[in-house]
Amino acid sequence: MKKKYMRRAIALAKKGRGYTSPNPLVGAVIVKDDVIIGEGYHQHYGGLHAEREAIQSLTRDAHGATMYVTLEPCCHQGKQPPCTQAILSAGISTVVIGSRDPNPLVAGGGVAFLKAHGIQVVEDYLKEECDALNPIFFHYITSHLPYVALKYAMTADGKIALENGDSQWITQPKSRAHVHLLRQQYRSILVGIETVLTDNPTLTCRLPFSDVHVIQPIRIVLDSNLRIPLTSQLVQTIDEAPLIVVTTPEGAKAQAAKRQVLTAAGVEVLEFQRHPATGHIDLFPLLQELGRRHVDSLLVEGGGQVHASFLQQHQAQKLYVYIGAKLFGGGSSKDPVGALPIASVSHAIQLSHPKIHSWGDQCVDVLLEYDLLSKEVS
Repeated sequence: MKKKYMRRAIALAKKGRGYTSPNPLVGAVIVKDDVIIGEGYHQHYGGLHAEREAIQSLTRDAHGATMYVTLEPCCHQGKQPPCTQAILSAGISTVVIGSRDPNPLVAGGGVAFLKAHGIQVVEDYLKEECDALNPIFFHYITSHLPYVALKYAMTADGKIALENGDSQWITQPKSRAHVHLLRQQYRSILVGIETVLTDNPTLTCRLPFSDVHVIQPIRIVLDSNLRIPLTSQLVQTIDEAPLIVVTTPEGAKAQAAKRQVLTAAGVEVLEFQRHPATGHIDLFPLLQELGRRHVDSLLVEGGGQVHASFLQQHQAQKLYVYIGAKLFGGGSSKDPVGALPIASVSHAIQLSHPKIHSWGDQCVDVLLEYDLLSKEVS
């Protein structure tokens, strides 16, 4: 076994980012006599799985070859037939697997099938690197809820806007371009109504490469009192990407006529009750509904109160913090996370697995990535 072949499979898997949802990212490489004779990756939802792509690309007979694959091969009929049967039919003698598949339809069944048919199986090879491909899939397939990431840009002194609301731009163009790459990886994107009223965003994914096809995220607005302007860019660009406005029953009732106009314009309006502890929209039923619609991930770009709601209702798994090389100073400048009922340092929300990225010229922006531990905020 050689690490370079699994790392090649990992690199191939990453090419599917933004296109495989709600399926995982998977790459496969077939090696014989220390030469790659086939490789592939899961390119889009409904398309061939990585194993079948690799087998289809074979340049020579695969009998006695080794397949390196980042995720346990499936053994069930889905959009595509089982990959385990394709591996068997190709005559591959050894399969080296990175991640185990928690999907109940697989969950060890793929490995069991291969072993039962005389194929040697090596599991957990470069497991940590392979697992890092699919936190979204692993969370969604086990919880049936979207994987939620909070994202915000702030100054080096922790502010997201001046007292007058001005926030454009805290970060450099390279950082803002990176946000669009991030949006491509998430199936939906959410903001609060205050962000809509202040910034009038479109929330679409705009990549710098004009020849790259982008699957636009579903845009979601938390709007308890249905204040979204009909003239907002979100409503006016309804043909570019779906828009869901989430309100409360009382908000929908008070703005019944406006709801009808929004619906006629193609906007979907959903109603959910307020959370008893926070007084804001209850997020868990919303996430359940998104999960039922096979929306596997949600990028939250809301203001401080929206981020606080997700944290207080413990409905977030990831945090992206873009830090611009600027200072706004204290006073009434706005914070990235609103008030939380944390009475002591020992009860603070814990972050783990930090990653640090930076780019820029003289004034360097920094991106911090963290996993959010599951400790609750009461």
